[in-house]
Amino acid sequence: MSKPLIVITGASSGIGEATARTLSAAGHPLLLIARRLERLQALALPNTLCRQVDITDGAAMAAAIAEAEAQYGPVDALINNAGVMLLGQAHEQSPAEWQQMFNVNVMGLLNGIHAVLAGMRQRKRGTIINVSSIAGRKTFPNHAAYCGTKFAVHAMSENIREEVAMDDVRVITIAPGAVETELLSHTTSDEIKAGYDDWKTDMGGVLAAQDVANAIQYAYAQPQNVCIREIVLATTRQQP
Repeated sequence: MSKPLIVITGASSGIGEATARTLSAAGHPLLLIARRLERLQALALPNTLCRQVDITDGAAMAAAIAEAEAQYGPVDALINNAGVMLLGQAHEQSPAEWQQMFNVNVMGLLNGIHAVLAGMRQRKRGTIINVSSIAGRKTFPNHAAYCGTKFAVHAMSENIREEVAMDDVRVITIAPGAVETELLSHTTSDEIKAGYDDWKTDMGGVLAAQDVANAIQYAYAQPQNVCIREIVLATTRQQP
């Protein structure tokens, strides 16, 4: 392949799907990972391996990545995009929802990193892009546990970036504001979902998934000796 392999988690919709289309158009072979295999396959992208993997299963993640590397060569970039957002009041929300968010948003992200980082350090090249959120920089109503997971993503990204900098490996955090994706649909409270939708309407709309994909592509496309450590983006009218 003329371009190196990129791995994208949560690639079946939203930011992951837009990023997959964008990087495929740029000529990269891809490993796409998600729960909904049929959605990945329906993208019909060339030089693409689609695998149904639970990212909280570290062994399954490592196996899918090894399979892709055997076909397309070493992973040059991992885009940790998969995530879940379950909003709720701390005194009302089920602890099972907290656990699910930490399992996916924190442990799932670490599983991907663990599968590729040693090879990147050995090759003295590689890029890890973690899709976090503005909710990893400031708090929002009904977001307590979700903010906790995204603050963790910011902290882990910066810590690992410092660890691998001298090996010429880049770690980049992408922190979008509100984006038009399926993320909100996971929340079980109709009242909270309605309030969130009203907030999006009041500011005249939110980012498109492609806006975030463009930011990911921009950060990745920089020379390997340039690490854009963090990109925070939101629609201009989003105030918090």
